[in-house]
Amino acid sequence: MELLDFGILIKLGISAVLGLIIGLERELKRKPLGLKTSLVISIISCLLTIVSIQSAYLFPHFNKVPIQMDPLRLPAQIVSGIGFLGAGVILKKGNDNITGLTTAAMIWGAGGIGIAVGAGFYFEAFAGVILLMISVEIIPSILTKIGPKQLRTKDIQLRITVKDKMSIDTVISQIEANKITIEGIRIKDLQADGYLIVLKAVTSFRRPTTEVFHIISNLNEVKSTEIES
Repeated sequence: MELLDFGILIKLGISAVLGLIIGLERELKRKPLGLKTSLVISIISCLLTIVSIQSAYLFPHFNKVPIQMDPLRLPAQIVSGIGFLGAGVILKKGNDNITGLTTAAMIWGAGGIGIAVGAGFYFEAFAGVILLMISVEIIPSILTKIGPKQLRTKDIQLRITVKDKMSIDTVISQIEANKITIEGIRIKDLQADGYLIVLKAVTSFRRPTTEVFHIISNLNEVKSTEIES
């Protein structure tokens, strides 16, 4: 019994370490999934898996009552039940961009790692965490350097106020001349205050947002500029 308890502590310890790695990566990026959340998910997922497996083999022999149990019944519920945590970190911004999907996936991953450790798949759990870190940290950096052009750009939203109607085409042409690709445009008449141009555009990910702001705000036809990256 002592060996069994010691084995459970080892599993919980390994699960905590692997959950710590996942939580630390999110914490360093100031994402909603932090160290404490990741640790709780990983450790409790591991614990419930251990309880589920051991119960399946313990109860059928309890008082010699023939009980049939699925050893992975609880882990199956963990996978679906943990979804409400992931939904809590997915946000929609005012510019219709969706954020938090990677963090939601990491929450699901932390639970999966805990289940793997609880079921005794130590090597697979370590390999999973290593591949997870490579996928979110190393591969994106490589693709931004040698990948397709679309992966080396960033989205920006521009809100520009111009003085008169005739300035709209001029401003758009000057923006495109500065290697900013416009993908969407909306124009609003502000009556006496001029015209509002809302642009969805893309530019090089290496280009500072401040540089784009200075280029547009220095145009003679522009009254005010707002940029979001």
